[in-house]
Amino acid sequence: MQTILVDSIPEETRIAVIEDEHVTDFFVERPMHSHLVGNIYLGRVQNVLPGMQAAFVDIGWKKNAFVYIGADKGGVNPSIHKGQQVLIQVSKEATDMKGPRATFHLTIPGHMMVLMPQSAYIGMSHRIDDEDERSRLHDIAEKLCPDGMGLIVRTAAEGQSEEAISDDINYIVHIWNGIKKRAAIEKAPAMLYRNVDLAIRIVRDVFTRNTDELIVNDTEIARRSKDLISSFAPPLAERVSYYDGADLFHEYGADEISEHIADRIITLPSGSFLVIDRTEALTVIDINSGKYVGSTNLADTAFQVNIECADEVMRQIRLRDIGGIIIVDFIDMAKPSQRLELLDRLREIARHDRTRTNVVDITALGLVEITRRKTRESTDSMLYTDCPFCHGRGRTESPETTAVKLLRRLRSLEAEAHAPMGYLVKVSTEVYNELIDSSFFKSFKNEFTAQIEVAPDESMASERYVIIQKNG
Repeated sequence: MQTILVDSIPEETRIAVIEDEHVTDFFVERPMHSHLVGNIYLGRVQNVLPGMQAAFVDIGWKKNAFVYIGADKGGVNPSIHKGQQVLIQVSKEATDMKGPRATFHLTIPGHMMVLMPQSAYIGMSHRIDDEDERSRLHDIAEKLCPDGMGLIVRTAAEGQSEEAISDDINYIVHIWNGIKKRAAIEKAPAMLYRNVDLAIRIVRDVFTRNTDELIVNDTEIARRSKDLISSFAPPLAERVSYYDGADLFHEYGADEISEHIADRIITLPSGSFLVIDRTEALTVIDINSGKYVGSTNLADTAFQVNIECADEVMRQIRLRDIGGIIIVDFIDMAKPSQRLELLDRLREIARHDRTRTNVVDITALGLVEITRRKTRESTDSMLYTDCPFCHGRGRTESPETTAVKLLRRLRSLEAEAHAPMGYLVKVSTEVYNELIDSSFFKSFKNEFTAQIEVAPDESMASERYVIIQKNG
């Protein structure tokens, strides 16, 4: 069963999804960060790149959207040309270096169905397991699907009546008709459809019959949530409750999530731990046995650590919304049966992730490959920024390294022009202690032709130093 917490203040909305007493999803949205995914625009093609089978489209944002286009034998779809007005939908948020990614394949989500106005096929949520139910829902979708369009059956449709599903489809078809009307009168670039705010998206996309309670600390969001739930499942609207206490996340044990969402090391109760490192291209997760020593033999110990860590790996991937390529370095296992069992475990957990996650295989080097769809800005990139001291490296120069660089710079300055009155050097406390205690600095002062005065500065970053030439 599931509990959803919505903690909203004017500057930020935080949402935690709790399943079986564990936080499985964490979302943050701030008004100052534009949320583009799901928005539909009438854009104008600015440039077509045949060699990349892509186009850049002006959507009225600070960077053009990048769109892949269907190609013919000549390398590009001839129907797409510079200056053309096109309907596109943002599928991936922009980053500091890249504009948003967009697609011509539009989708309009309802609670139970997703309308594909330009794609004529029926899709099905991978989280619906029962084959009879899948068949029933497929038949209903096929029957109710508007001509020339397609539908994706969402998990929330499971167990719902044909009448309820029909109402949901009519609702999203109405939205599509409104988009078409605006497209006919607007001039590009123009936004034709804005995806709803975070709290309502979560109610639309996550709230189901299995949700025990939706707890909200904002009266307006609580009202809107009840209205939306009443539109597709009136009896479930009673599960929305208003929280008027001081700290919703703290009371329900979810406050530590926001504090530790970007921790590099995750320690498990057994003593084993994960190390998570993220790069621009991929995420690497290293599994370590730590203090866990097992009770039988090395092979079984490695397997037990891997199985325990598999659950936490998939939880962290979902919790941090890690997308793209993920490489997991589990502890080596000699038995093929254990490797297969580990993969089965990972795939079983991945099936419960709302974001499409594919556990590929174990490579020849024993690494597990996972791919996960990436659409929105990662939570930690919103909550954190690169350290101004290490510049995102995750480490700073050692005091010894900074001291050596300082002495090299002093030699260079003295070679350029002798300072008869000497130099005043300001350094961090750590570098000061390194210099004073080191034999190499004593040797340096003996051979150096100018006088050097070193002063510690507690406010100075460890990698920085200031050299002042004395003038008397």
